[in-house]
Amino acid sequence: MEFEEYVAARGQDLVRLGFTVSGDYQRAEDLAQIALMQAFRKWRKVRAADDPHHYVRRILVNEYLSMTRRRSFSEAPTADLDVRRTVPDHAADIANSDDLWRALATLSARERVVLVLRYYQDLDDQTIADVLGIKPSSVRATASRALASLRKARESNVPMRG
Repeated sequence: MEFEEYVAARGQDLVRLGFTVSGDYQRAEDLAQIALMQAFRKWRKVRAADDPHHYVRRILVNEYLSMTRRRSFSEAPTADLDVRRTVPDHAADIANSDDLWRALATLSARERVVLVLRYYQDLDDQTIADVLGIKPSSVRATASRALASLRKARESNVPMRG
């Protein structure tokens, strides 16, 4: 597969992944662009991988986690998301409600990434562990903590539907 074919086939998937982890459409486009630039530089290696999309997805997730460690990135507000206004494609269908997005925005970047990869990208624990460079048991522990935080938020009168 040539790079141009990959971008045509998977570019929007990368933008959607960027949006679900960051909560910001412009940031999602930036993340996808950065991941594609890095993949282009190493395209022979990426193309030779068992799953090129997995390789590029890992680049995107690592870039997002790196960005969240930078002060200027993490100060950007994510709790006031208006998914319907910021996303021109089907990414808004991913969320069941604005309340869920607000609750997800309260999680750490790593917790949010684990939940997004597990429930929105439908990846198994081993694949998520490979993407994040951690053990599957760490994926399960992180997911458990994140879900507990979401349950606690729901019980604390954070109105979440569904």
